[in-house]
Order: sequence, then structure tokens, then C-alpha cells
Amino acid sequence: MPDQIVDLEKLHRLADAYNVATEFWGFHGEHVRVEAQTLMTVLAAMGVDARTDQAIEAALIAKDEEPWRQILPTCVVTRDDREHSIAVHVPHGWDVELRIVFEDGTERIVRQGEDFTPPRVIEGHTIGQASFILDAGLPLGYHKIYARVSHAETDNVAQDSTTLIVTPGKLSKGSLEYHRSWGMMAQLYSTRSAHSWGVGDADDLLEMSSLFGSKGADYLLVNPLHAAEPIEPLSPSPYLPVTRRFFNPMYIRPENIREVAYLSGPERSLITWAGETVKKESLKNSHIDRDAAWKAKREALEVIFTAGRSQSREREFAQYRHNEGQGLEDFALWCALVEHYQGQEFPQELHDVNSRGVAQARVQLRDRIDFWAWLQWIMDEQLADAQRAAKASGMAFGIAHDLAVGVHPQGSDTWTIPEAFAHGVGVGAPPDMYNQQGQNWSQPPWRPDALQKMDYTPLRDMARTVMRHAGLLRVDHVMGLFRLWWVPDGMPANQGTYVRFDHEAMVGVLLLEAYRAGAVLIGEDLGNVEPWVREYLRERGIWGTSIFWFEKDGDGAPLRAENYRSDALVSVDTHDLPPAAGYLAQEHVSLRARLGLLVEPEEKVRAEAYRELETVYSRLREYGLIGPEPSERELVEAMHVYLTRTPAPLLCISLVDAVGERRAQNQPGTDQEYPNWKIPLADGTEKVVLVEELAKNPRLLSLVDAFTKALNGSE
Repeated sequence: MPDQIVDLEKLHRLADAYNVATEFWGFHGEHVRVEAQTLMTVLAAMGVDARTDQAIEAALIAKDEEPWRQILPTCVVTRDDREHSIAVHVPHGWDVELRIVFEDGTERIVRQGEDFTPPRVIEGHTIGQASFILDAGLPLGYHKIYARVSHAETDNVAQDSTTLIVTPGKLSKGSLEYHRSWGMMAQLYSTRSAHSWGVGDADDLLEMSSLFGSKGADYLLVNPLHAAEPIEPLSPSPYLPVTRRFFNPMYIRPENIREVAYLSGPERSLITWAGETVKKESLKNSHIDRDAAWKAKREALEVIFTAGRSQSREREFAQYRHNEGQGLEDFALWCALVEHYQGQEFPQELHDVNSRGVAQARVQLRDRIDFWAWLQWIMDEQLADAQRAAKASGMAFGIAHDLAVGVHPQGSDTWTIPEAFAHGVGVGAPPDMYNQQGQNWSQPPWRPDALQKMDYTPLRDMARTVMRHAGLLRVDHVMGLFRLWWVPDGMPANQGTYVRFDHEAMVGVLLLEAYRAGAVLIGEDLGNVEPWVREYLRERGIWGTSIFWFEKDGDGAPLRAENYRSDALVSVDTHDLPPAAGYLAQEHVSLRARLGLLVEPEEKVRAEAYRELETVYSRLREYGLIGPEPSERELVEAMHVYLTRTPAPLLCISLVDAVGERRAQNQPGTDQEYPNWKIPLADGTEKVVLVEELAKNPRLLSLVDAFTKALNGSE
């Protein structure tokens, strides 16, 4: 960093111009001013030099003149239920005509409105501004706007075009407009059957969906199924994928692939042998070994792929690749390169996906590219099968997928579309009640300006894929569509700042893709969320999230059930907390104390946790849900019955709560200190609970029975 101190007023103006927060309100209501060094580093990550006063002044001028240097704005996003005005910049005195070409090929002339903005001189040329009005009621979709600029006296003509995205003003809530729904949530990798290859998979997903659907559930919410590294070692966190557009083939059940039925005896033996060892791990309460599971499964998948397909199946595969386009081909190439170089950094000539070296690699590795593309096709088929089974069981929504907030810094996305990401910073969260040192998730954020220039294609493609076989989508950290906490590399997580996104465009694109997929959206709006955001999400038809442990009244006691929000999914806990049984045993305090994550004395934190539990017991007794000496099981059931007393339209039971598990899947603020995302599903005695045992699990059946009776008013 330079020794001189820049003009803070100008630095703040530049930060504001790029939607970088110079101040914010913390979780506890404190006013925080962002350090100059943080602002400079974040601006540098967006390609803006703010190291000197001269650089700042030049950047301010460039930003101010940017819209005047192009005829049409970069990507226009509007709603279908309102008018929208767009500013067009042309040489002063020239004529301009705008027309829209819709997705179906039809056209419409755009009417011009009044605009009294004075002309400006840009590099010696006088530029005028005209406004054009996009009427309400335009068809939803991705369209094009074309501008023709002409000068009558000189016959000079100029043309420009931009993308027009028309989004739903509000997403329909489907059957939730009329009745309440409940569902289950599970970490798929942890829910294994006797036939799983050490990790829960698409067949386990199908089985659970069918089971819970038969019990009256309308959805099964699972962890993000985004793609992980193609070879070992694999990142255990499902929230740190290499891409959010494609899926993790680790969740494939090899035996369910159609071609297995036509394999020879020796070939089938190879598959059996590959799975023998890892299948035994599904029966043990030991940490999940993704590396061993994926290595064994990949060997079996290689056998199946090499055996080939019928002509009709080959055509189906080809059609899938055609539909997914260049994005799939680039992802499969990245997988092949990672495999070829055994996870080591690519040579310099392969750093640019558009380079000559990469073009040569496409030819040299075409067989491996075929394999990695085939895995995505198989994964897509098995997810489709699970969704069909879920709907056939009676579920209104079926599978509910989870959308992670970001991607791995060395993943495929940062290689295939590097221009979409900011570099030198990571995404995280500021300090809050449960993570008092803040969090850095080490994920590179999208650049807001780059997304606009790319017509939000990365967001469009990702949303379209993840919702293809989903009836409901949970958006993790939905505030990421509005603002993200950027932490400069090398700085503590509490020294970051917020960067704001064009939420109107981001939310709009997500709504459009959800509308086309027929899916409902849930926003995880926990933590430090500005109140207006929840109101905005409500207006756009996106449900919020309420967690029993987080909902408090003014005195810190559990919020009365009738005072919960009526536009949210409500559950007792999340994957970042111990299950209900563990929370009742203060596992969240004990674990953080062991790991050194407390910033206050343990005795004080434990005393506060004890008082919290006392207020919970008092509230449950007030509602007549527990007696004087309730058991752990009775307390867990009472908390879930309490949720049915809320006005929430969506209710959720965590599978770990249903079977009596005590261990948390994830402890925020840790990396190697805790076995995050490696805990298999087990009961309170730490005995593994298999998928095929769920239908007869007495604790699960008791909880579902008590919950559904209360929900139906027959308790």
C-alpha cells in the first residue's frame, strides 16, 4: 500500500460509485466505518485503481462518463408489470429509433418519452440523451433491443444492440397460496443405505422422497448437489463447489444406469468389486470418506462408460450435450485437464480457456471430455428419476435443491469464466451472535459490473440447471443477491465490507428461471439482513426463512408462535447448528469452547445458553406442549409442534432431529478443527441409521405423527 493518505472524501465517492459500502450497521446495532485500506483493496478487485488521488479522480470521471460513451445501456432488466424507462445516448441532434425483437421473432417499436437532460461534451463531441419507454405487459424472456441512429443531413448511420430481460413482477406461490406444506430436510451425502457406496446418492434420494411423500410431506430439501473436484482430494463442503451450474457425479448410483443391465459377467464383476469396500463403510459410524467413495465409484463408472450405449441412447446423450452447449464442454474439458495434470496447476499456456493451447487440449483429451460430459448426463437422468418418484408419491414440490452462495477459488467457473469474478478477495460474513470473529468462506465473488456486461448469463445458466428437476429452490444467503461481504485476501474476516449488487436484476433473473421451471423460491434471510430486503422479497414472491432458535422477542425469549412471519419456511434448526437434541445438551457451547471460538468466557456463554433453554421450556409449557419433567424426545417433538402454531406456510423437519442425532454437520469458523460435512446419519446412541430403516424408526415415526396431527388440528 502507498505511504501517502488519499483524500477520504474522494475515496468514499468512488466507493459509492462502485456500490462499495464505506460504512454499515453491525449485527448488534453498532455503526462501523470501513478502513481506507479495505476500500482500496476491494476497488482493486473490481479493476479500479484507488491508490492515489490522481487515480481516484480519473476513475470518478470515467465512471461518470461511462453511460454517455455508448448508445444503449448494458443489459436492460425490467418487470412485466410496470413501465421502464431507458436512457439512450447519441450525438446531439441525431435521430434514433428503438425496436424490440422478442424470443419468438416478433418485433415492436419502442415509444420515445420526454427527456430534458442537458447534452454533455465527451472528448470534444456533444452527446445528447433520449428516453424510451418499455411498456408494462411485455412477454417474459430474454429479448434484444436494437437502436438505429441516423443523421438526416449527412446520411450517417450507427447501430447498437443490447439484451432485454423481462422478469415476473411477482412469482406465483402455487399451492402455497391455499394451504400449508411441510417437508423434510437432509444432508444427502450422510443419509446412506446398505447399497450406498459410502456416500448417500441419487437412489437414496429417490427412496427418501418416496417414503416421506407417503407420510404427507410435500418436499425433501437436500444440501447443494453442485459439482466437486473431479479427482481426489474432494472438498467436503457442499457449499464450496467448483461450479454451481453442474452436479456432483459422486451422487450417481452406478447400478441404476441403464447400460449396466447389458454388461457382460466380467464387467459386472468389476463393478461389484469396486463397490465392496466402500459399501461396508455405509454401515459404520465413522467419518465419511468422500475420496475413497469417489475413487471406487469412478472405477465402476469407467467400466460402464467404456461398454458403450445403444444408438438411441447415444442420440439422447448427444442431444443433452447440444442443449447444455459450450458451458458443459468447457466444464468437461476442465475436469479432463485436472485429471490429466493430477490436480496440479495447469501450464501457463492453458490458463486461458480461449487460448491455442486449450484448443489443442480439446482434441487431445476428447475421450476424457466425453466421459466427464457423460457423467453429467447420467446425473441429470438420476435426478430426474428422483423428482418423478417424489411427485408420484404425492409430494406437491418434490425435491428441493439448495443453491450455494459461491464457488471454489480454483474451480472450473474461475477458469472458464474468469472475467465474471473479482480477484484478491473472498466472500464471507461480518461478526454476528454465533460467529463473533466474522467468517471468510474463501470464495471469489462475482463482479457486479461483469455480470451486467455478460447479460447475467452465469446466473441464468446456473439457475436453469439447478431448477431443472426441482419443485423448490432454497437460496443460501439470499442477501448475496443484494450485497456480499468481501474480505480482502490476508485480512481478518471482520475487516471486510459490503459490495452491493443490482438486486432488481439478480432477483428478476432468478424469478424468470423459477417461473420457467415451475419452482418456488425460498430465501435464507438469516443473520444481518436489512429489514427492507425481507419486504422486497415478499413483494417479489420469495419466501423467507425462520429458525426457532433465532426467533426472539424484545426480552430475548422465544418469539410467540403467532408472531412468526407468515411468509417464511420455518424449522427448528439449521445445518450450522447441532440438531435439536444436541442444542438442548448445549453442544453448541461445548464445541465452540473446545475449538477456541468463543470471544467471551465459557462460563458466561454457558450461563446464557442455560437461561435461553429455560425460556424455551417456559414458552413450551405456556402452550401446553410439555409437562414438568419432559424427556429429550418430548422436548424435540414439542418444539416441532410449536412450529405448527405459527402462521408459516412452509414447515420443515430436519432428519437429524427426527432420529435423535446430536452432532452438528458443520461448525462455522472452522476448517480442519472439526470434521465438517463428514458426519453420517446416526441416532442419539451414535448408531448408524440407514435409509431403509427410516420407515420403521420409532423416534422418526413418533415425531412425524405428533407433527402432522398438530398441523392438521387433530392433536
